[in-house]
Amino acid sequence: MDGVVVVTGANGHIGNNLSRQLVEHGYTVRGTVRSMDKAPNIEMEFVEADVLNQEDWPRVLEGATGLFHLATVYATSGDGQLILDTANKGTENVLRAAAACGIKRVVYTSSVAAIGSTPKKVVKDESNWNDNFSMPYTRAKTESERRAWELAKELDIDLRVINPSGVLGGSFSRPTPSTDIIGDAMKGKYPVVPKIPLAFVHVEDVATAHRLAYEVDEAHGRYVLAPYQNGTIYDLLKRAKKLYPKMKFPRFGIPLWLLPVVVFQDWFMGLFSGKRLLTRSAAKSFSKGDSKYSSKKVENELGITWKSYDDCIHDTVEAYK
Repeated sequence: MDGVVVVTGANGHIGNNLSRQLVEHGYTVRGTVRSMDKAPNIEMEFVEADVLNQEDWPRVLEGATGLFHLATVYATSGDGQLILDTANKGTENVLRAAAACGIKRVVYTSSVAAIGSTPKKVVKDESNWNDNFSMPYTRAKTESERRAWELAKELDIDLRVINPSGVLGGSFSRPTPSTDIIGDAMKGKYPVVPKIPLAFVHVEDVATAHRLAYEVDEAHGRYVLAPYQNGTIYDLLKRAKKLYPKMKFPRFGIPLWLLPVVVFQDWFMGLFSGKRLLTRSAAKSFSKGDSKYSSKKVENELGITWKSYDDCIHDTVEAYK
Protein backbone atom coordinates (compact mmCIF):
# COMPACT_ATOMS: atom_id res chain seq x y z
CA MET A 1 0.00 0.00 0.00
CA ASP A 2 3.03 2.28 0.12
CA GLY A 3 3.37 4.78 -2.70
CA VAL A 4 1.03 5.49 -5.58
CA VAL A 5 -0.64 2.84 -7.74
CA VAL A 6 -1.93 3.76 -11.19
CA VAL A 7 -5.17 2.38 -12.62
CA THR A 8 -5.54 2.93 -16.36
CA GLY A 9 -9.10 3.11 -17.62
CA ALA A 10 -10.37 4.08 -14.18
CA ASN A 11 -13.79 5.01 -15.52
CA GLY A 12 -14.46 1.60 -17.03
CA HIS A 13 -16.67 -0.97 -15.33
CA ILE A 14 -13.80 -2.90 -13.74
CA GLY A 15 -11.62 0.20 -13.34
CA ASN A 16 -14.33 2.07 -11.46
CA ASN A 17 -14.89 -0.79 -9.02
CA LEU A 18 -11.18 -1.53 -8.63
CA SER A 19 -10.29 2.12 -7.95
CA ARG A 20 -13.01 2.37 -5.32
CA GLN A 21 -11.85 -0.83 -3.61
CA LEU A 22 -8.19 0.22 -3.62
CA VAL A 23 -9.08 3.55 -1.99
CA GLU A 24 -11.17 1.73 0.63
CA HIS A 25 -8.16 -0.49 1.40
CA GLY A 26 -5.86 2.45 2.01
CA TYR A 27 -4.11 2.81 -1.33
CA THR A 28 -3.15 6.13 -2.87
CA VAL A 29 -4.62 5.80 -6.35
CA ARG A 30 -4.01 7.74 -9.55
CA GLY A 31 -6.53 6.88 -12.23
CA THR A 32 -6.36 7.67 -15.93
CA VAL A 33 -9.29 8.75 -18.07
CA ARG A 34 -9.36 10.02 -21.63
CA SER A 35 -11.36 13.06 -20.55
CA MET A 36 -11.74 14.53 -17.08
CA ASP A 37 -15.49 14.88 -17.49
CA LYS A 38 -15.62 11.07 -17.54
CA ALA A 39 -13.91 10.65 -14.16
CA PRO A 40 -16.05 8.70 -11.66
CA ASN A 41 -17.00 10.19 -8.31
CA ILE A 42 -14.21 8.67 -6.21
CA GLU A 43 -11.90 10.51 -3.79
CA MET A 44 -8.65 9.96 -5.68
CA GLU A 45 -6.40 11.62 -8.24
CA PHE A 46 -7.39 11.55 -11.91
CA VAL A 47 -5.26 12.48 -14.91
CA GLU A 48 -6.04 12.61 -18.62
CA ALA A 49 -4.12 10.11 -20.74
CA ASP A 50 -4.57 8.13 -23.95
CA VAL A 51 -2.85 4.75 -24.28
CA LEU A 52 -2.19 5.54 -27.95
CA ASN A 53 -0.25 8.67 -27.01
CA GLN A 54 3.19 7.44 -25.99
CA GLU A 55 4.18 10.84 -24.61
CA ASP A 56 1.46 10.80 -21.90
CA TRP A 57 2.82 7.92 -19.87
CA PRO A 58 6.13 9.04 -18.32
CA ARG A 59 4.15 11.90 -16.71
CA VAL A 60 1.31 9.60 -15.58
CA LEU A 61 3.55 6.90 -14.11
CA GLU A 62 6.19 9.12 -12.53
CA GLY A 63 6.64 8.23 -8.84
CA ALA A 64 4.26 5.27 -8.97
CA THR A 65 5.14 1.94 -7.35
CA GLY A 66 2.53 -0.26 -9.04
CA LEU A 67 0.32 -0.42 -12.11
CA PHE A 68 -3.07 -1.92 -12.96
CA HIS A 69 -3.47 -1.77 -16.74
CA LEU A 70 -7.14 -1.98 -17.72
CA ALA A 71 -7.62 0.65 -20.44
CA THR A 72 -8.99 -0.90 -23.63
CA VAL A 73 -11.96 -0.72 -25.97
CA TYR A 74 -14.57 -3.29 -24.97
CA ALA A 75 -16.89 -3.50 -27.96
CA THR A 76 -18.37 -6.23 -30.15
CA SER A 77 -18.78 -3.87 -33.11
CA GLY A 78 -17.39 -0.58 -34.39
CA ASP A 79 -13.90 0.39 -35.52
CA GLY A 80 -11.97 -2.88 -35.49
CA GLN A 81 -8.61 -1.22 -36.06
CA LEU A 82 -9.13 1.10 -33.11
CA ILE A 83 -9.96 -1.89 -30.91
CA LEU A 84 -6.76 -3.64 -32.02
CA ASP A 85 -4.54 -0.56 -31.74
CA THR A 86 -5.81 0.39 -28.28
CA ALA A 87 -5.07 -3.12 -27.02
CA ASN A 88 -1.77 -3.80 -28.77
CA LYS A 89 -0.09 -0.42 -29.16
CA GLY A 90 -1.59 0.74 -25.87
CA THR A 91 -0.09 -2.20 -24.00
CA GLU A 92 3.30 -1.53 -25.60
CA ASN A 93 3.24 2.15 -24.68
CA VAL A 94 2.10 1.72 -21.09
CA LEU A 95 4.32 -1.23 -20.14
CA ARG A 96 7.47 0.30 -21.66
CA ALA A 97 6.79 3.53 -19.78
CA ALA A 98 6.18 1.57 -16.57
CA ALA A 99 9.53 -0.17 -16.87
CA ALA A 100 11.28 3.13 -17.60
CA CYS A 101 9.71 4.59 -14.44
CA GLY A 102 10.95 1.67 -12.34
CA ILE A 103 7.58 0.00 -11.78
CA LYS A 104 8.15 -3.70 -11.23
CA ARG A 105 4.73 -5.17 -10.39
CA VAL A 106 1.95 -4.91 -12.97
CA VAL A 107 -1.53 -6.43 -12.91
CA TYR A 108 -2.89 -6.69 -16.43
CA THR A 109 -6.56 -7.11 -17.36
CA SER A 110 -7.09 -9.65 -20.10
CA SER A 111 -10.22 -11.76 -20.67
CA VAL A 112 -11.44 -15.31 -21.18
CA ALA A 113 -11.57 -14.10 -24.79
CA ALA A 114 -7.80 -14.76 -24.69
CA ILE A 115 -8.43 -18.23 -23.22
CA GLY A 116 -10.94 -19.17 -25.92
CA SER A 117 -14.08 -21.29 -26.01
CA THR A 118 -12.57 -24.37 -27.64
CA PRO A 119 -12.11 -27.28 -27.49
CA LYS A 120 -15.75 -28.01 -26.84
CA LYS A 121 -16.71 -30.18 -23.83
CA VAL A 122 -13.26 -29.59 -22.31
CA VAL A 123 -12.73 -27.46 -19.20
CA LYS A 124 -10.49 -24.56 -20.19
CA ASP A 125 -7.97 -23.07 -17.76
CA GLU A 126 -4.91 -20.80 -17.71
CA SER A 127 -3.03 -23.11 -20.09
CA ASN A 128 -5.44 -22.50 -22.97
CA TRP A 129 -5.07 -19.79 -25.62
CA ASN A 130 -7.70 -18.56 -28.04
CA ASP A 131 -7.18 -19.29 -31.73
CA ASN A 132 -10.48 -17.90 -33.03
CA PHE A 133 -10.36 -14.31 -34.23
CA SER A 134 -13.94 -13.96 -35.49
CA MET A 135 -14.26 -10.57 -33.75
CA PRO A 136 -11.68 -7.79 -33.43
CA TYR A 137 -12.16 -7.82 -29.65
CA THR A 138 -11.18 -11.49 -29.20
CA ARG A 139 -8.17 -10.99 -31.44
CA ALA A 140 -7.19 -7.82 -29.57
CA LYS A 141 -7.36 -9.42 -26.12
CA THR A 142 -5.36 -12.46 -27.25
CA GLU A 143 -2.65 -10.55 -29.10
CA SER A 144 -2.28 -7.88 -26.44
CA GLU A 145 -1.97 -10.38 -23.60
CA ARG A 146 0.67 -12.34 -25.50
CA ARG A 147 2.51 -9.07 -26.10
CA ALA A 148 2.26 -8.20 -22.41
CA TRP A 149 3.99 -11.47 -21.51
CA GLU A 150 6.73 -10.82 -24.08
CA LEU A 151 7.28 -7.33 -22.71
CA ALA A 152 7.32 -8.61 -19.12
CA LYS A 153 10.16 -10.96 -20.00
CA GLU A 154 12.06 -8.32 -21.98
CA LEU A 155 11.63 -5.54 -19.39
CA ASP A 156 11.88 -7.66 -16.23
CA ILE A 157 8.33 -6.84 -15.08
CA ASP A 158 6.57 -8.93 -12.43
CA LEU A 159 3.35 -9.43 -14.43
CA ARG A 160 0.12 -10.96 -13.12
CA VAL A 161 -2.84 -11.34 -15.52
CA ILE A 162 -6.57 -11.48 -14.77
CA ASN A 163 -8.84 -13.25 -17.30
CA PRO A 164 -12.45 -12.49 -16.35
CA SER A 165 -15.50 -13.91 -18.12
CA GLY A 166 -18.64 -11.81 -18.78
CA VAL A 167 -18.53 -9.13 -16.07
CA LEU A 168 -21.85 -8.24 -14.42
CA GLY A 169 -22.75 -6.00 -11.49
CA GLY A 170 -23.13 -2.28 -10.89
CA SER A 171 -21.07 0.89 -10.46
CA PHE A 172 -20.35 1.45 -14.13
CA SER A 173 -19.94 4.86 -15.72
CA ARG A 174 -21.36 3.47 -18.95
CA PRO A 175 -22.84 0.07 -19.84
CA THR A 176 -20.69 -2.63 -21.42
CA PRO A 177 -21.60 -5.37 -23.91
CA SER A 178 -21.77 -7.76 -20.93
CA THR A 179 -24.08 -5.65 -18.77
CA ASP A 180 -26.18 -4.75 -21.81
CA ILE A 181 -27.20 -8.39 -22.11
CA ILE A 182 -29.35 -7.70 -19.07
CA GLY A 183 -29.97 -4.00 -19.74
CA ASP A 184 -31.32 -4.56 -23.26
CA ALA A 185 -33.37 -7.58 -22.20
CA MET A 186 -35.02 -5.51 -19.46
CA LYS A 187 -36.25 -3.14 -22.17
CA GLY A 188 -37.84 -5.97 -24.14
CA LYS A 189 -35.31 -5.87 -26.99
CA TYR A 190 -35.04 -9.68 -27.02
CA PRO A 191 -38.40 -11.43 -27.54
CA VAL A 192 -36.30 -14.58 -27.73
CA VAL A 193 -32.59 -15.04 -27.03
CA PRO A 194 -29.97 -17.28 -28.68
CA LYS A 195 -28.31 -19.90 -26.50
CA ILE A 196 -24.85 -18.43 -26.93
CA PRO A 197 -22.36 -19.94 -24.46
CA LEU A 198 -20.94 -17.46 -21.97
CA ALA A 199 -19.62 -17.58 -18.40
CA PHE A 200 -20.13 -14.80 -15.85
CA VAL A 201 -18.52 -13.19 -12.82
CA HIS A 202 -19.41 -10.27 -10.53
CA VAL A 203 -17.41 -7.07 -11.04
CA GLU A 204 -16.65 -6.78 -7.32
CA ASP A 205 -14.97 -10.19 -7.42
CA VAL A 206 -12.98 -9.11 -10.47
CA ALA A 207 -11.81 -6.02 -8.57
CA THR A 208 -10.84 -8.18 -5.57
CA ALA A 209 -8.87 -10.55 -7.78
CA HIS A 210 -6.91 -7.61 -9.19
CA ARG A 211 -6.12 -6.28 -5.74
CA LEU A 212 -5.07 -9.66 -4.35
CA ALA A 213 -2.98 -10.46 -7.42
CA TYR A 214 -1.08 -7.26 -6.64
CA GLU A 215 -0.80 -7.85 -2.90
CA VAL A 216 0.11 -11.56 -2.77
CA ASP A 217 3.83 -11.86 -3.40
CA GLU A 218 3.51 -15.46 -4.58
CA ALA A 219 0.88 -14.64 -7.19
CA HIS A 220 2.00 -15.46 -10.72
CA GLY A 221 0.76 -16.11 -14.23
CA ARG A 222 -2.84 -15.95 -15.41
CA TYR A 223 -6.03 -16.18 -13.35
CA VAL A 224 -9.31 -17.25 -14.95
CA LEU A 225 -12.42 -15.77 -13.29
CA ALA A 226 -15.45 -17.75 -14.46
CA PRO A 227 -17.37 -19.04 -11.44
CA TYR A 228 -20.69 -19.26 -13.30
CA GLN A 229 -19.63 -21.32 -16.28
CA ASN A 230 -20.96 -23.99 -18.64
CA GLY A 231 -24.09 -21.91 -19.30
CA THR A 232 -25.51 -19.59 -21.93
CA ILE A 233 -26.93 -16.10 -22.28
CA TYR A 234 -30.37 -17.72 -22.33
CA ASP A 235 -29.69 -19.40 -18.97
CA LEU A 236 -28.77 -16.02 -17.50
CA LEU A 237 -31.91 -14.29 -18.76
CA LYS A 238 -34.10 -17.24 -17.81
CA ARG A 239 -32.91 -16.84 -14.23
CA ALA A 240 -33.41 -13.07 -14.45
CA LYS A 241 -37.01 -13.68 -15.57
CA LYS A 242 -37.58 -15.84 -12.51
CA LEU A 243 -36.12 -13.17 -10.21
CA TYR A 244 -37.98 -10.33 -11.95
CA PRO A 245 -41.16 -11.86 -13.43
CA LYS A 246 -42.75 -8.47 -14.16
CA MET A 247 -39.84 -7.32 -16.31
CA LYS A 248 -39.56 -7.95 -20.05
CA PHE A 249 -36.94 -10.68 -19.91
CA PRO A 250 -37.43 -13.24 -22.71
CA ARG A 251 -39.11 -16.55 -21.99
CA PHE A 252 -37.75 -18.56 -24.90
CA GLY A 253 -34.31 -19.46 -26.21
CA ILE A 254 -33.08 -20.11 -29.73
CA PRO A 255 -30.82 -23.14 -30.33
CA LEU A 256 -27.48 -22.45 -31.94
CA TRP A 257 -28.47 -24.12 -35.21
CA LEU A 258 -30.97 -21.30 -35.73
CA LEU A 259 -28.37 -18.56 -35.25
CA PRO A 260 -28.36 -17.69 -39.00
CA VAL A 261 -31.91 -16.39 -38.49
CA VAL A 262 -30.67 -14.19 -35.64
CA VAL A 263 -27.76 -12.94 -37.78
CA PHE A 264 -30.21 -11.97 -40.54
CA GLN A 265 -32.45 -10.17 -38.05
CA ASP A 266 -29.42 -8.36 -36.60
CA TRP A 267 -28.31 -7.31 -40.09
CA PHE A 268 -31.79 -6.06 -40.94
CA MET A 269 -32.10 -4.04 -37.73
CA GLY A 270 -28.61 -2.68 -38.35
CA LEU A 271 -29.86 -1.05 -41.55
CA PHE A 272 -31.92 1.27 -39.37
CA SER A 273 -29.77 1.57 -36.24
CA GLY A 274 -26.35 1.49 -37.87
CA LYS A 275 -25.29 -0.98 -35.17
CA ARG A 276 -24.39 -4.66 -35.63
CA LEU A 277 -24.19 -7.00 -32.65
CA LEU A 278 -23.72 -10.39 -34.29
CA THR A 279 -21.76 -11.14 -37.46
CA ARG A 280 -21.95 -14.37 -39.44
CA SER A 281 -18.38 -15.36 -38.53
CA ALA A 282 -19.00 -14.69 -34.83
CA ALA A 283 -22.21 -16.75 -34.89
CA LYS A 284 -20.40 -19.63 -36.56
CA SER A 285 -17.69 -19.58 -33.89
CA PHE A 286 -20.23 -19.89 -31.04
CA SER A 287 -21.28 -23.34 -32.23
CA LYS A 288 -17.68 -24.58 -32.08
CA GLY A 289 -17.11 -23.84 -28.40
CA ASP A 290 -18.69 -23.68 -24.97
CA SER A 291 -18.32 -21.82 -21.67
CA LYS A 292 -16.64 -24.52 -19.57
CA TYR A 293 -13.83 -22.97 -17.50
CA SER A 294 -11.96 -23.69 -14.29
CA SER A 295 -11.44 -20.97 -11.68
CA LYS A 296 -9.55 -23.25 -9.27
CA LYS A 297 -6.23 -21.43 -9.58
CA VAL A 298 -7.58 -18.08 -8.38
CA GLU A 299 -9.58 -19.79 -5.63
CA ASN A 300 -6.59 -21.76 -4.36
CA GLU A 301 -3.83 -19.14 -4.75
CA LEU A 302 -5.69 -15.90 -3.98
CA GLY A 303 -8.46 -17.28 -1.77
CA ILE A 304 -11.25 -15.79 -3.86
CA THR A 305 -14.84 -16.47 -2.82
CA TRP A 306 -17.64 -15.53 -5.17
CA LYS A 307 -20.71 -13.36 -4.96
CA SER A 308 -23.76 -15.38 -5.96
CA TYR A 309 -25.18 -15.80 -9.46
CA ASP A 310 -28.32 -14.01 -8.29
CA ASP A 311 -26.18 -11.12 -7.00
CA CYS A 312 -24.66 -10.81 -10.47
CA ILE A 313 -28.14 -10.42 -11.95
CA HIS A 314 -29.67 -8.31 -9.16
CA ASP A 315 -26.83 -5.78 -9.00
CA THR A 316 -26.85 -5.35 -12.77
CA VAL A 317 -30.62 -4.87 -12.91
CA GLU A 318 -30.50 -2.30 -10.11
CA ALA A 319 -27.77 -0.34 -11.94
CA TYR A 320 -30.09 0.05 -14.95
CA LYS A 321 -33.12 1.19 -12.95
